[in-house]
Parts: sequence; C-alpha cells; structure tokens
Amino acid sequence: MNLRILSIAYPFATVGSDSVGGAEQILYRLDEALVRSGHQSLVVAPVGSRVAGVLIGTASTSCEITPQVRENTYAQLRAVVAEAVSQFDPDLIHMHGIDFYEYLPLEDRPVLVTLHLPVSFYPSWIFQLPRAHTYLHCVSHSQHRTCPPCDRILPPIPNGVPLLIERPAPKSDYAVCLSRIAPEKNVHTALAAARKACVSCVLAGKVFPYREHQEYFASQVEPLLDQSRRFIGVVDEPAKWRLLQAARCLLQPSLAAETSSLVAMEALACGTPVIAFPSGALPEIIKDGRTGFIVQSAKEMAEAISKLDDLHPEDCVHAARSRFSVDRMTRDYLQAYDQLLARSRRHQCISI
Repeated sequence: MNLRILSIAYPFATVGSDSVGGAEQILYRLDEALVRSGHQSLVVAPVGSRVAGVLIGTASTSCEITPQVRENTYAQLRAVVAEAVSQFDPDLIHMHGIDFYEYLPLEDRPVLVTLHLPVSFYPSWIFQLPRAHTYLHCVSHSQHRTCPPCDRILPPIPNGVPLLIERPAPKSDYAVCLSRIAPEKNVHTALAAARKACVSCVLAGKVFPYREHQEYFASQVEPLLDQSRRFIGVVDEPAKWRLLQAARCLLQPSLAAETSSLVAMEALACGTPVIAFPSGALPEIIKDGRTGFIVQSAKEMAEAISKLDDLHPEDCVHAARSRFSVDRMTRDYLQAYDQLLARSRRHQCISI
C-alpha cells in the first residue's frame, strides 16, 4: 500500500543531509526512503530545507529565539499544519520537534512522535496526552529506559547512518569534534584534551542564536583555539565525511544524556574510533577498547588518544555495518507506520 506521510520538523532548524541537528538528518533520511519506496512524502520545515518529497516551507529564523519569536512561530505553524492536513489528507503524521505539542494537530488521525532528545527535556505530561492515536517512541534503548510507564510508548527505533565506504582510508594526525556548540556538548574539553595530547583538533559545528550558546563559545571555546586547534564552523556532508575518514579519532565529550549519536556512528562507518564520555547512549554505540574508549575527563581523553594505535579501523567499519545501517532504520519506520495504520483501522471498525 502506498502511504502519504506528513512529517513535521522542528521549526527552528532546516532539514538536510548536512543539518547540524540529528533530528533533521533522520527526517531527511526518512523522507528520502519514502520517496524511493514509491510513497508520498510531505515535509513541513523551514524554507531552505532540502527534501526529496514535497516541501511545505515555513519562515526561517536567524535572530535570537526569544519567547515572542517562539509564540509567533508556533501560531504560524499551527495554521500551516492545519492547511497541509486539509489539503493533502495524510495517512499518518510524523512529528520530530521537541516542541511538537505546540502544533499537534487536533483532528483524529495517527500521529507518531519521535523523541530525539533526552526524555527530561520534554514536559512530563506528554505521556498522558488526551489526543487519541498519538504514539511516542525513543531512538535508543538507554533513552527508552528513562520513560515512565505509558501505553503510548512504542519500542525504540535506533538511528542509522549511510554506509559509504568499503574499507578505511589512511589516517592524518588530527582529532575531530563535530557538534552543536552548546554548554551541554562540552566541546571545549575536546580542545583541551587535544592540547594535552599534543595533537591537532578540528572543531566543526554551529553556534545557534541562543544567548547561552553564544556566551559559551565566547568564554570557553574561543580562548582554546590556536593554530593547531581550529574552529571551522558548519561543514556540508561531503566535507564531514572527508574529515571523519582522515581523522585519527572523533572526540565526543558531551555531558548531555545523548539519546543517540549520528556522528559517532558515521565515524565508525569511516573506520574512525570514537573517544567519548559515558553520556546516555554513547556506551551502547562504542565498544570500549575495541571501537573506541569511554573516558571521564579531559586527562583520560588525552591518554586515550595516545592508545589509538591499539585499535583497528576495520573493527569500527564492521560494527557500523552490522548495527548502524540507515536501511535497517528506514525499514523499521515503514513497519511502524504500517502497524499504527492497522491499529487505527481496527479502532475505527470497533467504533462502528
């Protein structure tokens, strides 16, 4: 059966293969898979997003995201979503934003909400939403275990990434850190660890227009930059893969309860080990001592960099191919769509 899926993105970030946010990258991969499989994909996302299906563009925001900006954006988005539902009559709506409840459609049709961020970031009442046929799921088993008991929670669907290389490339003498530049991402620790280990480090990512993020960059990241520790800003997808393939390792010092880590999966797919803090799902992704190291501090991260010769890039590639395929992920989502639609049909028959 051909499906018509309406996906709704977080309204403050564009969708694309090289988006900074993981949620936007996952939506991009799902949209691509839907179109490739002959389904109709409709995507509500900011203007400038790149999708394979039909883009229903909303206004993009480059200024500071204040409460007033949020209120205005949500009002516009509610109208856009209502119009899209009326015009296209989707079989199912798939929502990806942390603020999804601000523009949740009121009319009765299946809605799947992917919780891309730590469960503690969401209001607790989302697990008791009164709206019928509204289901939530997580993107890792560690995240799923933090959810309260709730009959609206579906089994997790772990994220996946493209598997673009057959064998690891030769390595250069630098570490890389790719991340949003925010306090909870702790990227200054990667720079400090690289300095302790006397290796170069390339930091890539985006400083979003939140005051706290901009102040963090100015006060804690910028002072650690020098000729050997460079910040290159946002990189496109080809540049990201080149950086990851040539790097000695990926540094992931995040303090957030990471629900997943696409960049860690991508690094492994390139044959690049990952050195990370034990935050959220990262220990699920990295096999300590085989595809990377789990550490607790900048000092331990620097020591781990000196032990990279003990690891084998082929083990990283094998782990990615056996566990983190984007094809497996998209198959799981298509199966979930079918199951929710079948459940909705059964409910309609009972009601009649």
